[in-house]
Amino acid sequence: MSKSIIIVGPAYPLRGGLATYNQLLATKLQEQGHSVRIVTFSLQYPNILFPGKTQYSTDIKPENIEIEVSLNSVNPLNWLSLGNTLRKEKPDLVIFRYWMPFMGPSLGTLGRIIRKNKHTKVVTIADNIIPHEKRFFDTPFTKYFVNSCDGFVTMSESVLEDLKQFDSTKPVAYNPHPMYESFGPQLDKADARKKLGLAENGKYLLFFGFIRKYKGLDILLRAFADKRIQEAGIKLIIAGEYYDKPDEYQAIIEAHGLEKALVQANDFIPDSEVSTYFSAADMVVQTYKTATQSGVTQIAYYYHNPMLVTDVGGLAELVPHNKVGYVTSTDIDEIADAILDFYENKREAEFVENIKTERLRFTWESMIAKLFEVGGL
Repeated sequence: MSKSIIIVGPAYPLRGGLATYNQLLATKLQEQGHSVRIVTFSLQYPNILFPGKTQYSTDIKPENIEIEVSLNSVNPLNWLSLGNTLRKEKPDLVIFRYWMPFMGPSLGTLGRIIRKNKHTKVVTIADNIIPHEKRFFDTPFTKYFVNSCDGFVTMSESVLEDLKQFDSTKPVAYNPHPMYESFGPQLDKADARKKLGLAENGKYLLFFGFIRKYKGLDILLRAFADKRIQEAGIKLIIAGEYYDKPDEYQAIIEAHGLEKALVQANDFIPDSEVSTYFSAADMVVQTYKTATQSGVTQIAYYYHNPMLVTDVGGLAELVPHNKVGYVTSTDIDEIADAILDFYENKREAEFVENIKTERLRFTWESMIAKLFEVGGL
């Protein structure tokens, strides 16, 4: 039966993985016959709290998705007004995206008001409950938010456990992050490399996405300083905008003479270019220090990229070791050994073949079913 559904979270004209995810979720819900609208932020972060260059996308507006730009994350009067509007509208389901406690007051207030209509179910896709970078308000803001919802879907077992610290009575389900399918088709590797000005027969690894401390680029750079990697001619593509000061990373690069081993594209990568970077890479590397789950992993699955991930958070749940890639510790020698094994033992074809089967478990249909389940629909 068709349902009226509102997704509350980042969407166009905002950029980033959360926006892409919400838009793809809306599309998949519409394909099932549901009426869907996204309510996104008129102000997501005050500029003083945003570490990047811009919060806004340079891509064209997605077609066939209704997006309402109306939520101000720091204006309580806005929360009350929007909450009452949504309460009166009486959608069957409201889906929140919760990824950081800063959003707890605004989303928690909306949830409380909406549920007063005794009809709408409010469920949350929880990317994180306890954030990677902790602040004094994390616990009270998250507790306020959690108490406003009817149910939760987490995308890693670690977040499921974190959620139990705040509520152990409401319906909750685990469903892995679905595979991203909206960045365009996979390109021939040679063609992708030509577009990026790379050597057709080179050895290229990809570190993709916003560069933040918890993502461990410093660890990967130190692993790349291994003489065996340098002698093998392996290169690293770093594709993403710095959300930290780049000085720390540049110091490592200069100290180990890594300049010639790196291909740096240190700007936000627009959706239209994502396929080129993943299609050009032999393997995607995520040497994270902490993690819950990662959208980068699900892009890699779509483009049939083998992966090297560290054993933190939920990453190992997504990447079976020695089947579609490697799960290592954050030890630089162990990371270097895995990289060398990949090339010396020609593991790419084997991993790619296994990815074809493994990727089948990351469906949007499964995620939607879990959302309806915890919402009692």
